[in-house]
Amino acid sequence: MGVSDWRQTLGPYGHHAVDILRAEWYLGLTSFGGPPVHFKIFHDKFVVKLKWIDDQLYQELFSISQALSGPASTKMLYCINLIHDGVLGALIGFLFWSLPGALGMYALSIGVSSIGSTLPRAVYALLSGLNAATVGIIALAAVELSRKAVTDKVTRTLVFLSGAAGLLYNALWYFPVLILASGVVTVVHDKRWLHRPVNATLTAVGFRKRKTAPAEEEGLDPRTHVQLDPLKGAGEFPVGQQPSAAGPSPELRVAERADDGAEERDLAPGARRENEPSRTESEPRVIPREHQLNFSWKTGSAVIALFLTSFVAVMVARGVLAHPPLLYRLFANLYLAGTIIFGGGPVVIPLLREYVVAEGWVSPRDFLIGLALAQAFPGPNFNFAVFLGGLTAANSGLPSAAGAAAAFVGIFFPGMALVQGTMGVWSSLRSRPCVKSAVKGVNASAVGLIYTAVYRIWLVGYLDEGFQSGRSLGDDPWWVVVTTTAYVGGRYYGLSAPVVIILGAALGLVRYGVVSGRG
Repeated sequence: MGVSDWRQTLGPYGHHAVDILRAEWYLGLTSFGGPPVHFKIFHDKFVVKLKWIDDQLYQELFSISQALSGPASTKMLYCINLIHDGVLGALIGFLFWSLPGALGMYALSIGVSSIGSTLPRAVYALLSGLNAATVGIIALAAVELSRKAVTDKVTRTLVFLSGAAGLLYNALWYFPVLILASGVVTVVHDKRWLHRPVNATLTAVGFRKRKTAPAEEEGLDPRTHVQLDPLKGAGEFPVGQQPSAAGPSPELRVAERADDGAEERDLAPGARRENEPSRTESEPRVIPREHQLNFSWKTGSAVIALFLTSFVAVMVARGVLAHPPLLYRLFANLYLAGTIIFGGGPVVIPLLREYVVAEGWVSPRDFLIGLALAQAFPGPNFNFAVFLGGLTAANSGLPSAAGAAAAFVGIFFPGMALVQGTMGVWSSLRSRPCVKSAVKGVNASAVGLIYTAVYRIWLVGYLDEGFQSGRSLGDDPWWVVVTTTAYVGGRYYGLSAPVVIILGAALGLVRYGVVSGRG
């Protein structure tokens, strides 16, 4: 069947269907490295190459995907296809994006369920190399995303503070609170609600002097910088410089303009004078027709309401049933995880450990093996749940395919339903100044949390038979070199993420060969 036959078979969606299949299937097979790398790939493909969306809309979708629970990169890809091709196109894109990695993780679960209690040391070296290379490419993606998220001193500060706060504490409620607080901070800053009281406080305690103080000390009028006559009252002019009825003299006007220019030069780039409207307030968002979403806020609200109803029903049944089937308990746990996880793939790892390993369904060692190998699989990191679901079912004598399917639906459905509904509401909110200000803060906070993810993977990336729970990659200089090589290769030599991942695995095997040869 040719391209024209496919388009005719798919009806009104046939015009873009082949493009969707090509784009998402390719992305699903080649997108390694997790959400930070995925976001960069999406920008290069859909903004720069295909021009399905513009850069500003990309930033808006990035904020939506970070502010809602669920898989961040998958939600963003879903939104791009929803705008470009409608609901059917978004669903097709989601399946072709996620299924290649999901099928790979399912196959991995079958293999891990049949291995012994230990692995060859060469395998541990390979897994450590994969983790080290992944840290390097995620760090590179974080740096490149920072360049887009940082637009002024406030967003730069939020990137730093969010990353630092994520390093110091870790809890389920913590990351969404950081993201929400950052959005509030940028709204307050852009509206200048605290500028006057803060400036007044700093002036009162002596941390800031009035700008007119030097002029007053020299006996100059603070506005015109004209010498005042000490024998006359302030505001009087020396002889020969009396103001005319038409206004100030030419000399005074020149001095006034010079003073205004000096004040302008004192302002930081992008800063505004007191009471001056911001750019986001004075320049309304112009949405091109091809980027507009034909999806009403009423429909979006209904989708959100239906999802919340289903969530309550699943949780109530989970608590009421005395002995629910294992597959239902697995589905309910992952449905809950998919609903409360904010921040994307790196955040899902500790929560899945709590909801699967703590239940006794998967051993800690098998969990870490899957975590290391998941970095070598393309697509969303949430596919790791498919591995855990298949392994849970296999360990209990149930069909592994049933466990993988329950995990896939449970972990992905909440985020996709929420983003589908939110896009309808977003279409009526996106041009409001407060919303656009909040978007900046959400972007900055989300990028800061990516640095947190880099640190956490670094702490458990080194695996060996003596410490199967993982150790810091910094414990061995070789892994530091692998991480640095991955970063430099991607940053300065244009190596793609798949090539870097393979290079990391190869370097891990090289280390094993050198160490075993010495022994």
